[in-house]
Amino acid sequence: MNSHPGTQYSESSFIDKRHIYTVSELTDKIKVLLEDNFPFIWICGEISNLRIPTSGHFYFTLKDKKAQINAVMFRGQNRNLRFMPENGMSITGIGRVSVYGLRGNYQIILEYIEPEGRGAIQLAFEQLKERLTAEGLFDEKHKKPLPFLPHKISIITSPTGAVIHDILKIINRRFPNIHIEIIPVKVQGDGSEMEIVSGLKTINDRSDSDVVILARGGGSLEDLHAFNSEDVARAIFASKIPIISAVGHETDFSIADFVADLRAPTPSTAAELVVPLKFDLFKKNAELTSTLTIRISRYIEHLQILVKELSNRLADPKKRIEDLRLRTDDLLSRLIRTFEKNIIQHHERLEWRFDKLNSHNPLITIKKANEKLDQNYSNLLTYIRINLNKKHFLLRELDSRLNALSPRAILDRGYSITRTIPEAVIVRNPQQVDIGQDLEVMVAKGSLICRVKRKKDYGKADI
Repeated sequence: MNSHPGTQYSESSFIDKRHIYTVSELTDKIKVLLEDNFPFIWICGEISNLRIPTSGHFYFTLKDKKAQINAVMFRGQNRNLRFMPENGMSITGIGRVSVYGLRGNYQIILEYIEPEGRGAIQLAFEQLKERLTAEGLFDEKHKKPLPFLPHKISIITSPTGAVIHDILKIINRRFPNIHIEIIPVKVQGDGSEMEIVSGLKTINDRSDSDVVILARGGGSLEDLHAFNSEDVARAIFASKIPIISAVGHETDFSIADFVADLRAPTPSTAAELVVPLKFDLFKKNAELTSTLTIRISRYIEHLQILVKELSNRLADPKKRIEDLRLRTDDLLSRLIRTFEKNIIQHHERLEWRFDKLNSHNPLITIKKANEKLDQNYSNLLTYIRINLNKKHFLLRELDSRLNALSPRAILDRGYSITRTIPEAVIVRNPQQVDIGQDLEVMVAKGSLICRVKRKKDYGKADI
């Protein structure tokens, strides 16, 4: 083989110098090449074919109009996401390019992603709100009414912020000396969600508060993240004690606002809603007391007038009692006469029924029936004897007639009956038999077996 003029290589030397790669070696080199040249890159595209197996990793395809690449985001990275990726969502992310050796596919392993156009926090807020709405956590039928005048108020908020001071100031101004409990929690940052959930659980476990205020000041959507978390939302929904959500400013809305039993635009408004004005209650109580006193006084006066009118119309009770006594004696006399008359009538009716019953005494009826039964029995026996005698006479007569017609009686007079053998056909004509044929001759005391030697027909022999 000549590669250049004047240079000559042998085939054996070429084979000895070449390097043969295995598939694994080639894949490893490609993997190293890609990972060295693309250690971390930013990439954007649209998610499709999203899969989330039980391992918790995200597997999907990232594509644009002309190409696509397999992408994976492991559980350790995706658990820090504040939104849930969806098919069709456009994202921007950072990751490293690698090769999956078992299939020989190249892919990008993402460390961080965020949605395009909308922030991750805003998208997570909208996704959680949509999911909890579908589950019914925001429905009005689950809202618990607030007590008119709570005996104890629990406030979950930061103990160092201005919010708690504003709430305490307004509550003390509206209704001094009311029992207030402060549950100190972090309202933003790491661990704030769990502190709020723990505070709600503690209040419900003690179950000695009438209402809870969940409050914090205003801030960005990221600052309000704890109040937009699913754990806090479900803790509010599970609370058996009514909860007022007072998070942020009047224009701020959080997931906690939608789940809570009442949303207050600001923490100060929550303090005004949770208790009435004590002065107004005293004033209302005085007005009701005055109104009640006047109405009771008028009612008593009305009753006094009514009693007086009834007293004037009421007759002397002694005379009334005497009249009632006379009427009672008269009614008693009439009652006694009526009873006596009824007793006499019932006695006469009883005697009449007794006589009638005696005339229909069942013993007499039974005796007559027995006598009639004896007479019928005697007559029946007589009729049976007469009928039996008649039947016996008839039987003897029929027996005599039957015996007279019996073949045996004919045989007893010396006659016989001849039958063919073996057909047992009675012979009435000589033509029925042949010369030499055996015949059975039946007589009164038995039968004879004979053989025909000659035949005669009315004096004609050898017919």
